[in-house]
Amino acid sequence: MVTLDELKQKAQTFVDLVQAGDFTAACRMYDAKMAQALPELKLKEAWDQLAAMVGPFQKVLSFKADEKAEYSIVTLTCQFDRSPVDLRLVFNQAGQLAGLTQQMAPSAIPYTPPAYVHLDAFHDYEVTVGSGDWALPATLSLPAPDQKTAGTEGSGPFPAVVLVHGSGPQDRDETIGPNRPFRDIAWGLASQGIAVLRYDKRTKAHAARYTPEMITAITVQDEVIDDALAAVRLLRLVPQVDPARIYVLGHSLGATLAPRIGQQDPAIAGLIIMGGITRSLEDTILDQYTYLYNLSGAITDAQKAELEELKKKVARVKDPNLSAATPDKDLPLGITPAYWFSLRGYHPEAVAAALSMRIFVLQGGRDYQVTTAGDYPAWQQALGGKPNATLKLYPRLFHLFMPGDGPTTPQEYNVENHVSEEVVADVARWVLE
Repeated sequence: MVTLDELKQKAQTFVDLVQAGDFTAACRMYDAKMAQALPELKLKEAWDQLAAMVGPFQKVLSFKADEKAEYSIVTLTCQFDRSPVDLRLVFNQAGQLAGLTQQMAPSAIPYTPPAYVHLDAFHDYEVTVGSGDWALPATLSLPAPDQKTAGTEGSGPFPAVVLVHGSGPQDRDETIGPNRPFRDIAWGLASQGIAVLRYDKRTKAHAARYTPEMITAITVQDEVIDDALAAVRLLRLVPQVDPARIYVLGHSLGATLAPRIGQQDPAIAGLIIMGGITRSLEDTILDQYTYLYNLSGAITDAQKAELEELKKKVARVKDPNLSAATPDKDLPLGITPAYWFSLRGYHPEAVAAALSMRIFVLQGGRDYQVTTAGDYPAWQQALGGKPNATLKLYPRLFHLFMPGDGPTTPQEYNVENHVSEEVVADVARWVLE
């Protein structure tokens, strides 16, 4: 049996090999499944993409080790040039690497609130969303007792908003590099008399609980929707919140799934859809890689080969014969069949069009992940002219709804910025109407 100290050393060795460019030796540490899922070329591309976002690797800051059933998990917090990153390495009982994930670590850059935040206008309270094994740590920002909003006097009850994250293991601030877009939104809205609940995503809060078997079975219902609904239920129990004026604000994946959340809880007052795709996820992934590989203006032969392979994987997702037995490595980004099945046939704009609750769709004009050409027109066609729907395009904003100029690159995500004041003001005005 390999000890945790030995696994920490193995994790350090793996990172040393990868950052030195010896991907062949790093891959020798894999078990058979990892060898198929993340071969040498894929590992190199993943590392290069990470470096493009956060800069060169500098050093390992800390280790954390956990034991779960027949697996052990070592999380290394690594300092890169522009941001710390958590690398989560899963080892089997033989000490072979059986899984590898990455996520942005909490930023070492102190948070400075934008000018539209007024810290004396609200208070933050630590609460818990859900219960039992999947309970989630959360923050409720409540307007101060003397805060007044439209239709509200004194201590409330106030309208409220639940924030639902994008893809991957996200914290309650939706932290990426030095940016905390959900804290911007939460504190910005709370400054204007709106209660806001934000929580750590279960894949973040309970990352150590996920065995490879659990990851294989996960769906968007498990990953996103169930916890968003639990957050809404919690707000209905808060005395200072008006239960008839609870809204769900989804960003990215959360925006795409917001219509399903509204469908499953029709008593929600409305949906705020910030950067939600209407294309299928598999097509979106292919489009994003195509955009990124063409940013330099000269796509390499290796990138062309990667795009051709990705097209084959996209075709497998669309294949009516896709089955639970299809290997993850044969599908885009190694996402499991169960997850693809949970999205199959889902058209968020059509579901939204059938809802009677209020809907506000926001789109960034510089967003290469959710685009003005590929996604926004479908929202316009489905919801344009409906009395319960509002749509707005923000030409200078990218996917984080932060301003900039020129073509958006991954590096822009790691430039310290804040969610546009115009966006926060528009959302607040819409909620308070």
